Amino acid sequence: MTTAAPTSSSRDLPHPGRAEIRLEAVLHALSDPMRLSVVRELAADGDDLSCSHFDLPVTKSTTTHHFRVLREAGVIRQIYRGTAKMNGLRRDDLDDLFPGLLDSVLAAAARQAVRLGSG
Repeated sequence: MTTAAPTSSSRDLPHPGRAEIRLEAVLHALSDPMRLSVVRELAADGDDLSCSHFDLPVTKSTTTHHFRVLREAGVIRQIYRGTAKMNGLRRDDLDDLFPGLLDSVLAAAARQAVRLGSG
């Protein structure tokens, strides 16, 4: 018995493979406060979250742009579950490629939030 290879649907979103993830793209993606807040929330929750879960103080098109930058940098993985676009942190890939980077950025962001009274 043979199994058919999975077919790509028009709803599949492009993601870089682990070997294609670049440090400068990850740092760029994490340099924006909105994107960093998304990553902090994904890291804190530990589970996939839908785009609608995030209450960013920007327009829907700007929110879409932020998620695309994170996905194209390899920071998050986005998949559709029904009509919801789910977002998950690519922690394993990032930790393997850049050991300690994500934890350091998240810890620094948490310290900054406390220092500025926003965390």
